[in-house]
Amino acid sequence: MQLSKRISTLTGDGSDGWDVFNRARKMIASGEPVIELTIGEHDVRTDPTILAAMDASARGGHTGYATVAGVNALRERVASRLTERTGVATRPGNVMITPGGQSALYSAHHAVCDEGDVALFIDPYYATYPGTIRGVGAVPRAIPTDASDAFQPGRDALEAAAPGARSLLINSPNNPTGVVYDRATLERIAQTCIAHDIWLISDEVYDTQVWEGTHLSPRALPGMLERTLVVGSMSKSHAMTGSRCGWIVGPEAVIEHLITLATHTTYGVPGFVQDAAIYALDQGPALEDKVSAPFRRRRDLAQKVLGAQNAVTAVPSQGAMYLMLDIRATGLSGEEFANALLDAHKIAVMPGESFGQAAAGHLRVAMTVEDEVFLEALERLCAFAASYT
Repeated sequence: MQLSKRISTLTGDGSDGWDVFNRARKMIASGEPVIELTIGEHDVRTDPTILAAMDASARGGHTGYATVAGVNALRERVASRLTERTGVATRPGNVMITPGGQSALYSAHHAVCDEGDVALFIDPYYATYPGTIRGVGAVPRAIPTDASDAFQPGRDALEAAAPGARSLLINSPNNPTGVVYDRATLERIAQTCIAHDIWLISDEVYDTQVWEGTHLSPRALPGMLERTLVVGSMSKSHAMTGSRCGWIVGPEAVIEHLITLATHTTYGVPGFVQDAAIYALDQGPALEDKVSAPFRRRRDLAQKVLGAQNAVTAVPSQGAMYLMLDIRATGLSGEEFANALLDAHKIAVMPGESFGQAAAGHLRVAMTVEDEVFLEALERLCAFAASYT
């Protein structure tokens, strides 16, 4: 029996990008001590008060089917949050609650792409982006960027890719690069979308992790309100990765169709999880700052380590919980370096090639272990790179 082409070709012709991560996990399972700097998983887990709110809701009986679109109180709270943070008036009807940001990305592409449509994304990219696009039957097309431009997409690259495309997926603050798109970049993106009648899907799950500059949602730019779908999540802002609670924000007519899609797929998010999300959002910026503080602190510590050596060059780290390190001076690819580092020092990082060809010769380092362990691992990584230069 054969599987469908759609499911069997989600990762295209090559690896899904997780080879080093999977090898590290096998080493850990066999008892080897490995420092994992691979995935964006908080080392300080969900705040106990959020868990208490979730427990109280579940024990109070909110364990049955929840409204597919999301409970009204959470849709209202997300709408209020977007209005406050972006300056764009947002109503509950503009919001659908989803089982995490990944589900929101998948649903958003379903909303705007038909079978065979071209869907654009920026290279480097989060590893699931091309597979998400293939999963809805669309054709992924990468827009290349360059480290010399801090991986911000230029006008020429956008214009070259845009003709015939139906959608464009962006992510700022960016995973994997840690770059925050500046206003000029976002205006270029907006102008391209308007000129070529392209839907913009803006992945903003790291909007509370900005170390330099300002997060600007492209939905707030002129002409973009009715052609932008924003993806958000409780995962990164509130360390609720396993709770699977996110959202899509967009025009009400689009949200109505997405509710129909959810009725036939996920059938919503558990009510007790949504109640916990309401509680978490009601704590305001203080809790968000508490969750993001370790990454801001480790980013500052990393800058001191990286500034004291010359074997590794860092892409400007402006946001998110990652560093993007240029190790091309070693003569190794990102995959070769990551595998060699894992063998020699039991330190696991993600090769840049896991996130596209634009990041070849780079490493993504997640700042997701306690400070002392993180500093030790980063110093050993730099010393290992120096041994090749």
